[in-house]
Amino acid sequence: MKKAYLLLEDGTKIEGTPFGADTDSAGEVVFNTGMMGYPESFTDPSYRGQILTLTYPLIGNYGVPGDCKDENGLKKYFESNAVHIKGLIVSEYCKAPSHWHSKKNIDEWLKKNNVPGLAEIDTRALTQKLRESGTMLGKIVTDPNSPIEFYNPDKDNVVAQVSVKKPITYKAGTKKVVLIDCGAKNNIVRSLLARNLTVIRVPWNYDFFANGIKPDGIFLSNGPGDPMFVTQTHEIVKKSIESGIPVFGICLGNQIMAIAAGAKTYKLKYGHRAQNQPCMDLETGKCYITSQNHGFAVNEKTLPKEFKTWFINVNDKTVEGIKHKTKPIMAVQFHPESTPGPTDTSYLFDKFADML
Repeated sequence: MKKAYLLLEDGTKIEGTPFGADTDSAGEVVFNTGMMGYPESFTDPSYRGQILTLTYPLIGNYGVPGDCKDENGLKKYFESNAVHIKGLIVSEYCKAPSHWHSKKNIDEWLKKNNVPGLAEIDTRALTQKLRESGTMLGKIVTDPNSPIEFYNPDKDNVVAQVSVKKPITYKAGTKKVVLIDCGAKNNIVRSLLARNLTVIRVPWNYDFFANGIKPDGIFLSNGPGDPMFVTQTHEIVKKSIESGIPVFGICLGNQIMAIAAGAKTYKLKYGHRAQNQPCMDLETGKCYITSQNHGFAVNEKTLPKEFKTWFINVNDKTVEGIKHKTKPIMAVQFHPESTPGPTDTSYLFDKFADML
């Protein structure tokens, strides 16, 4: 039987069985502890440049749904139009899935999208290693002597790779929201449209102020990579904060808002990637279970006096949300739009809509 290998930057070599595309690939090796939601995760632009390890022991049981779109032209069951992971590592994958939505198995899906997979890996042991040593660069290869170089997405502007290239408008209500697309998930757009808001989705570096767009609200999306790379977005968000227009951010949007306000961010040892992260609202004391996918966080000590910490992660006490003390400007590090994950915090979209 053919073998393939996961090579880590510390010299570790792990042997497994290849599936998916017959190609070598390199990226940052991260892990997700969720039990479901792989179609959404594979197509989440926040995973751009990363090799994803799934800890649940059997992946692909319910197959891969079709490419059908909703009334707004967004794919119903995926979070973007592409698979963004650089590779997949699992213990076992299901070759014969069963679900009425299923059109193919994940082996076929990865082949179609030229993404290699590696099975028969002790993903719990690999996760423990990454948790103790921190995320590492790695590569999936069929030959341990493959010339492919390690790839670090944090040294690249991966946001530019996943953002839309020109403005797109999704019409709903009379209130207009500019969505700064740094790798926005489809369900963010859907969640805004469901609140009867017209969404003007713009590229990460598009100065909508200079182009004469006058929105009622500004929304900063999720996205991949190091938030320090998108300096043009920082400048646009600075203008947004100064404008007095309501601003809301998610995930990378939380980090960009903090940087634009004058704070700093830092890389987490192994990040938060799961659908079971507990976060506490410091204003109410309520705790919510959230879906998360990020490797960077806001340095609380560097927040300017105009901002305060809004949410914290109950597990490690990292910042999970910030809020301006007097202006309608706020952001969260988790994903209130879910997909995959709990909808406990979907009310935050209502909160944003009410500010407009």
